[in-house]
Amino acid sequence: MRIRAGYDIAFNCFQEVPMVLMLTVHPSRKADLLTDHSMRISPNVLAKDYTDVFGNVCTRLVAPAGRIEIRTEFIIKDSGLPDAVAPNAPQVPLHELPDSALMYLLGSRYCDTQKLSDLAWSTFGHVDGGWQRVQAICDYVHDRIQFGYRFARSDRTASEGHQERIGVCRDFAHLAVALCRCVNIPARYCTGYLGDIGVPLDPAPMDFSAWFEAYIGGRWYTFDARHNHPRIGRIVIARGRDAADVAISTMFGPTELAHFSVLTEEILSDGTSRQPEMKSDRETGLVAV
Repeated sequence: MRIRAGYDIAFNCFQEVPMVLMLTVHPSRKADLLTDHSMRISPNVLAKDYTDVFGNVCTRLVAPAGRIEIRTEFIIKDSGLPDAVAPNAPQVPLHELPDSALMYLLGSRYCDTQKLSDLAWSTFGHVDGGWQRVQAICDYVHDRIQFGYRFARSDRTASEGHQERIGVCRDFAHLAVALCRCVNIPARYCTGYLGDIGVPLDPAPMDFSAWFEAYIGGRWYTFDARHNHPRIGRIVIARGRDAADVAISTMFGPTELAHFSVLTEEILSDGTSRQPEMKSDRETGLVAV
C-alpha cells in the first residue's frame, strides 16, 4: 500500500531562536520512500542534519525573528500488514540481553520506574512469557487511563499518569514503558505517523502518535497501549527512552506555536484518499528550553 504523510508547522519567534527538529522519517524506513522527503523552511535558513545517539535524524537551524514555517509532504510504501503478533515470544533473561538494550531497562525523565516497581511486580510478576507479560501491561494501562486531548500535560510522568488516570497517547506509552522496565523487559518510546488506516475514521484532529517497542524473543516488537490492538501503517520518526528524547521540536528561546497540521492517509487505488485534508494538532511534542 501507499501512504501520503507530512506536516505543516509554523512558529512565531520573538528573537533569533536556535532549534532542533526531529521530523525526518527514521532511517529504517528510508528505503520505503517513494518521493522526495525534504524539509521545506520559509524563510529560507541554513539547516543541518545530524544523527543522535539513538539513531534518529535531527535538524539544526537558527530561526530568525518573526514567523517561520516548516513543512513537507511525501509518499511512502508500506506492507499493509498490521503490527506483528508473537504470543509465544519469551522474555529474554537479563544476562542474555544485547548491550544496546540495557539502557531501556533504566528509569528516565518521564518513566520513573522507582515509583512503580512494587506495583509492577505485584501485578505482573506472576505472568509467564515475554509477550504475555507485555500484553498484560498494555491491557492494564489501556483500562487504567482515560484518553482525552483535554488531558494533555507536557510534564506528566508515568507514575503521575497512573495516579491521575487520564492522559494522551504519550502517557499511555510512558506508563507501559515504565512497567515493562520494572519487570526487566527493555522498552523504548516511539513517535511517528499513525493514520486511520484499517479502522473507522477518527473525527478528532490528526496528530503525531506515540507507541512503544519491547525487546522480547530476541527482537523489538511494537505495542500500543492506547489503541491496544495491532494497527496498519505506522511510520516511525524517532525512538528513545521517553518523550524527552524524541520531541519533534526543541526551541532554545521564546517562541509561540502558530500553526500545526499533520497528514497521514492511505492512497486508494484510484489515487484518492478517505482523508484528504490536514487536521490541526492537539498534543504536539514540543519542548521549550
